[in-house]
Amino acid sequence: MSDDHWYEDETGSMVRPYTVTRGRTRPSERHTIDLMSRVTALEADTAQPGVDHARTALLDLVRRGPRPVVELAADADLPLTVVRVLLGDLAEAGLVRIDEPRRLPVSGPAADPELLQEIVERLREL
Repeated sequence: MSDDHWYEDETGSMVRPYTVTRGRTRPSERHTIDLMSRVTALEADTAQPGVDHARTALLDLVRRGPRPVVELAADADLPLTVVRVLLGDLAEAGLVRIDEPRRLPVSGPAADPELLQEIVERLREL
């Protein structure tokens, strides 16, 4: 996590999430951003005109390497809804690529109901 915070540890966010997203609660319809969607930085240039502090900070996290959206939200310490809107903006600007998560095959061991039931039972034992 960067040393450049826009929140206070003791009091919480200094800027409300709806301010950061300009009142939006969803990204553009052109982008499907799932929890496990993989985000990759496309632009190596650090100075981007028209990209504010919140988007720049998120872009810096993405530049550390491709990661799922949920991981970026945790590292940015922002609500997932806010991260999805910001990532949509960065994708619109051509700064990141958002790839849909890989889907597991519907056949084979991963789809075996008995195996899945055994996994659930073992997890409950924990």
